[in-house]
This record gives sequence, structure tokens and C-alpha cells, in this order.
Amino acid sequence: MSYAEALLDFRRRKDEHFATGRGPIAGPELQGFTGLHYFDPDEAWQFQVPLLPAAAAQPEVPLQTSTGEIRFMALLGQVEFPASGTQRSTLSVFGPPGETQPARVFIPFRDATSGRETYGAGRYLDAPVEYGAQGPQVTLDFNLAYHPYCAYSEGWTCPLPPAENVLSVAVAAGERLP
Repeated sequence: MSYAEALLDFRRRKDEHFATGRGPIAGPELQGFTGLHYFDPDEAWQFQVPLLPAAAAQPEVPLQTSTGEIRFMALLGQVEFPASGTQRSTLSVFGPPGETQPARVFIPFRDATSGRETYGAGRYLDAPVEYGAQGPQVTLDFNLAYHPYCAYSEGWTCPLPPAENVLSVAVAAGERLP
């Protein structure tokens, strides 16, 4: 199965799950739900990058949420990737407090599509990490970027991207608005 076929299959299964009503879409919005909207698959938005450790040990940092509450997460470090041409972008990477080597990291971000083509408060990326002799490597696949549940219903509390995770470039990959 090609990359694009595997990605489209993942999206199809996600849509099927949401259609059951067990996801964030409920009530009248679920009536007539035919699936989420996405940018076309684009392997150019997939990167294998090193996880650069945080400059100072910060076991827990506060993140604001959509409801004004504070969520605490571990700041694990940053990733840097070529966002457009020669321009490089940096994103802070988070994990559960107390975990120093999680299998997946959490990357909330906003970009130039936020509020126009994607949810205004930003999107999320859950990225796998491999630990090896070269240090931790993160697989960033922005084709898997998704809207937080609070984009669909006010009943959810969602961490907001910190200021350092607001990108000036447009990430035309992943989930988008209808």
C-alpha cells in the first residue's frame, strides 16, 4: 500500500469512528455527517528530525486551554524542520509530566492557515519518537495534523499552542475546515 493509500485509509477509519457518535461530533451535527475535510496527501510535509533537548530542565510547564484552565505538560525540547524552501521552523514538543522518553510526543501549533483554512485556535500533531544511538528522532507528519475536539463541541477542554508554536508559514497538510 502506498503512503497516500495508507493515509486515506486512516482518514476513512477516523471518519467512520466519528460517524458512530463516540467522537466529538454529536447531536444535530452528527446528522448528515459525511466525514472530515483534509488537505490532499503530500509527502513533502513528512520529516524525520532530531528532538533537541530543552535548554533547561522543566518537568512541567503550563499550557493555556480553550476554557481558561491550565494544563501542565513536560517540555521535552524542540524540533526544527524545513517549512518552506530554505526557511526552517521550530516547534516546542511536549509529553506527559514525569515521562522522559515517551513513545509519542504532543505538538500543538498554529500556522498561516489557522482561522482561514483550519481551526483558528490551532491543530495538534501526535508524533512518534524513536530512541537510538543518534539520540531521539521524531517523525513529523503534518498530513496527520488534526483539529482538537473543542473545534467540534464546546464540551471539551483543549490545550492551546504556546506562542513559540505559532508558525508564519502555511502548513497545507492534515485536517482542514469544511
